[in-house]
Amino acid sequence: MTQDAGWGGGAQGGAPYGWGAHQGWGGRRMPPPPEPGVIPLAPLQLSNIFNGAFSTMGRYWKALFGFTAATYGAAAVAFMATLLIALSAVHGSLDRISEYSGETDVDWDDITPVLVALGVVVLIGIVLFVLALTLVQAAVPAVLQGAVLGRPVTFRMVRETAVSRLRAMLGTVFLTALIALVPLVLLMACEASVLALVVSNGDADSAAVFLGITFLLLLAAGPLASWLWVKFSLAPTAVVLEHQGPIAAMRRSSRLVRGSWWRILGISLLGQMIAGMASYVIQLPFSAAAMFSSVLTTSNVDSDSSLTSVLISMAGVVALALAGQMIGQIFVGTFPPLILGLLYIDRRMRTENLAQDLATAAGLPLQPAYAPPPYGNPGQAPQPGQAPYGHPGPQPGDTPQPGPAPQPDDPAPQPGQDGDSAP
Repeated sequence: MTQDAGWGGGAQGGAPYGWGAHQGWGGRRMPPPPEPGVIPLAPLQLSNIFNGAFSTMGRYWKALFGFTAATYGAAAVAFMATLLIALSAVHGSLDRISEYSGETDVDWDDITPVLVALGVVVLIGIVLFVLALTLVQAAVPAVLQGAVLGRPVTFRMVRETAVSRLRAMLGTVFLTALIALVPLVLLMACEASVLALVVSNGDADSAAVFLGITFLLLLAAGPLASWLWVKFSLAPTAVVLEHQGPIAAMRRSSRLVRGSWWRILGISLLGQMIAGMASYVIQLPFSAAAMFSSVLTTSNVDSDSSLTSVLISMAGVVALALAGQMIGQIFVGTFPPLILGLLYIDRRMRTENLAQDLATAAGLPLQPAYAPPPYGNPGQAPQPGQAPYGHPGPQPGDTPQPGPAPQPDDPAPQPGQDGDSAP
């Protein structure tokens, strides 16, 4: 989709719509707006947002779920390979640690390599998870971009868009998480200092003070972190659809969220709840299979088996658990970003007349009944000297241009016909 399709920054500060989804000027019933893709080209209601998200997953599942599964699958394979390499590197130390009895002390020459290997595996796992999550965050708006206009979206298109925006998306995810975590980090620092004071005093009164201060800090830090999270929640979509950098995308999100913070919070939390419940249901059969497999595996392990052989025998259980986790993560990783992407589109349709640009890009010009009324107030005609909605007014220094002369062949309006006056 090109910049002239209305996905770019567009005119800033456009007047809000101020009209209902099926109500025209003067409260008259109007036909439904055009719907070239998964949503109608009008300000979205709650049902439109969730129907649009499920429709996108149903119509574009090959590109959306295919890229997500490939990304998470590659990350899981890389993590498993790292884990196997680490186990092969320290299997001797693991066997010696398992042979120690309570009468002898464990040799730190055996413990140190195991701890180092564990730290490396955890660090690589975090990096792989963040990369996979960021790629999926960039892929979802790429799919939504075509879904809104009803255009085909291929795996290759999604991959190219996600990879090209990976650096900007990484910066956005990192900065957003850092800003949202600042209140929680400050809370932990205050708790640590108060806890040190309690330990030094060692009395019940100090413990009560510690609990009271912790409760008050939670009351302050929780809402602040939530406010920051919602404020920048639309930034990932702006990174992809407007090709913005991290800072510019966060500023863009802040402007779009202004005036609709509570609505975005409620709809986002509802989307997270639905995704979490769906993921739980998806993982249930895999968890049951993993539990059954672990019972069979442990029954074949005797007391003489080495720790390395036990870990290798548990590979099937770990694989089943990871498979369930990955399939559940596919839904968790795509559904909430789809909801946020549709909220981004809704905010731009309400504030920047994006519906007109999308209709033009889809080849379906918006019907006059759905053209927003002047300055967002139904039934109000433009005041003298004001420009119609979506057009800049006269600027200082502009020279008035003469309008076209009336043509003698133009017929005069007949009685009962609409003229130039607003209804």
